[in-house]
Amino acid sequence: MRATVIHAPGDIRVENLPEPKILAPTDAVIRTVAACVCGSDLWDYRGINEVARPTPIGHEYVGVVEETGAEVKDIKPGQFVIGSFFASDNTCPICRAGYQTSCPHREFVGGCQAEYIRIPLADGTLVALDGQPDEKFVPSLLTLSDVMGTGWYAAVAAEVKPGSTVVVVGDGAVGLSGVIAARELGAERIVAMSRHASRQQLATEFGATDIVVERGEAGVARIKELTGGIGADSVLECVGTPESMSQALHSTRPGGNVGFVGVPHGVAVNGEELFYSHVALRGGPAPVRHFLPDLVDRVLDGRIEPGKVFDLTLPLDEAAEGYLAMDERRAIKTLLRP
Repeated sequence: MRATVIHAPGDIRVENLPEPKILAPTDAVIRTVAACVCGSDLWDYRGINEVARPTPIGHEYVGVVEETGAEVKDIKPGQFVIGSFFASDNTCPICRAGYQTSCPHREFVGGCQAEYIRIPLADGTLVALDGQPDEKFVPSLLTLSDVMGTGWYAAVAAEVKPGSTVVVVGDGAVGLSGVIAARELGAERIVAMSRHASRQQLATEFGATDIVVERGEAGVARIKELTGGIGADSVLECVGTPESMSQALHSTRPGGNVGFVGVPHGVAVNGEELFYSHVALRGGPAPVRHFLPDLVDRVLDGRIEPGKVFDLTLPLDEAAEGYLAMDERRAIKTLLRP
């Protein structure tokens, strides 16, 4: 099968690899209908994360079940499925509490920019649709595998409530998805921090009421100006740098909440400063499996269309161009068709 492999920073190749097989009785193998490039994949592509050896890459997927292991009871061959980037049993106390990405049996689902994928713990990881979806829904359903679920978790972690004021730090696909989540959860005012016209336009379409182009201390000052000197009730941190975390924490009012889902790189939080700020901080790898059933319904009902974050669609063979376009900010997010 064809699969995307990262060899070194900036070196993405599509190669022929063996098709995945059932390794455990709880596995499933799916034929990929669509995959995509994630902003977190760019940490490797840019050399911020070490690439020690050639590695199949990608962790977002939708597809059709080809085969299941002997102990898989709920997922059936022929079903169209979506799953999380972490496999989970979905039955343990942590999963039942809604934190499937901390399941003690979790397993990262990688190598998804490929024609076929092995999914561990299939019954706990995958959500099957009733029938095959209309093609128009596929991009939005694909976002539920990570970015839309991650944006939703950011909003939930930040305790977005009806009537609240929300700030979204980060205008990538996760941040834009966070705008959708804040709107769906009833926020009255949603401030998107963005310097890019195309992303500002999409943020506004998704529900942003204000755009702030300033960053750092100037960005914080602008948020304070917009909120009468107080700060936002909820802030979604969707980048993962020291600058974005500082901007998020200082844009939040005392007693407010920061939901952080940007994978931290070099982020350190001053405990004493956090203590006296009365700001609550919650984040982590988004438990997208927890939100999948609800988000699938919202997509199929037409209430949300997060697939609009895909502004570049390429065949799998052109994955390298998809990475380059995102790295150069010529694209928000690249959808790949095997």
